[in-house]
Amino acid sequence: MSGSLLLQYVVIGLAVLASALHVASSRFPAGVRRLRVSMALPLLREGRPTWLRALGRWIAPLPSAMAATGCGGCNSCGSEGSQAPR
Repeated sequence: MSGSLLLQYVVIGLAVLASALHVASSRFPAGVRRLRVSMALPLLREGRPTWLRALGRWIAPLPSAMAATGCGGCNSCGSEGSQAPR
């Protein structure tokens, strides 16, 4: 296998992965959030190296102000709490 063909396969694989992640996050936001939390928590434990903790903070989802109301904040339902002020 030549180097250019391998590079082509890597680029196509990355494009497919990015597309699948985008679809998963837009169609299943709660599931993706739970997955990110479950991946980040082991990395954030005490005693882990600094770089692992930084990786865990990067993976962890941002705290959601709308989580208490049950809204995921996707802005697609048109609810009053998730819309930007006009």
